[in-house]
Amino acid sequence: MEIRVLRYFLTVARESGINRAAEILHITQPTLSRQLAALEDEVGVKLFERGARKITLTDEGILLRRRAEEILTLVDRTQAELVEQDHLVEGRIVIGCGETAAVGLLPEIIASFHEKYPLVTYDIYTANADVVKEQMEKGLVDIGILLEPIDIEKFNFFRLNLKERSVVLMRPDDSLAEKETISPKDLKEKPLILPSRANIRNEVANWFGEDFSESQVLFTSNLATNGALMVQAGLGYSIIIEGATPFWDERKIVSRPLSPEIVSDSVFAWKRSQPLAPAVKKFVAEIRCFLSIAD
Repeated sequence: MEIRVLRYFLTVARESGINRAAEILHITQPTLSRQLAALEDEVGVKLFERGARKITLTDEGILLRRRAEEILTLVDRTQAELVEQDHLVEGRIVIGCGETAAVGLLPEIIASFHEKYPLVTYDIYTANADVVKEQMEKGLVDIGILLEPIDIEKFNFFRLNLKERSVVLMRPDDSLAEKETISPKDLKEKPLILPSRANIRNEVANWFGEDFSESQVLFTSNLATNGALMVQAGLGYSIIIEGATPFWDERKIVSRPLSPEIVSDSVFAWKRSQPLAPAVKKFVAEIRCFLSIAD
């Protein structure tokens, strides 16, 4: 499966037609048609449904489009990294992170790094730790800020001296908002909104103890913001990391800490046994310096 043919395939998928795609690719329509037919023969499945006015992707074609986009992203990034020169560092650093307090460290680190290497740009990719870790394993994210518990056996990492505390979100007019802390019994039989990550849900279940069997998990949410909208609508109580709350309007939603506390650690991590692009390597060194970690 050639990279060139994958680019042809994605162009046809995007344009929903052979003629327009051939114009964009600067090749003839018969040549493009032959390339696509050869690709279908190679993968052994039908990729397109050919209609009178346009063509659409089959289910197999949709899967190939997703994988082809990932492959070509890696190819393009690799080509860019190969031409970088160490004395003139440039490129793009992809940083994966969730909605945590640890993200608050990034602006200072990036500001310092930008003064030294102004040609470097950044892509902040927001997702929970499991998704960020998966993207790092695929090589699509360079550095992740991961909230533990998470398996980081395949990664190098710096553990942060920063505890992430869990809190409960609720409406300010809720009776529980009068409390300083929230106990498992306070949430007994209440509708809950829990994180999508299984590891975090297990921690919450352990915190509830026996009362968890009487709890109603109405929603799960991979990021805190959308869950907060459900809380604002009065649909439940969301248990989240406190670092996700600073910019919310306390006239609409408030948080209270759990008692006993649930606290988690965060790490800066990057894939082990993988050569780093010059910009990423220097950025890791910048993080090390920021955290005052000895080599």
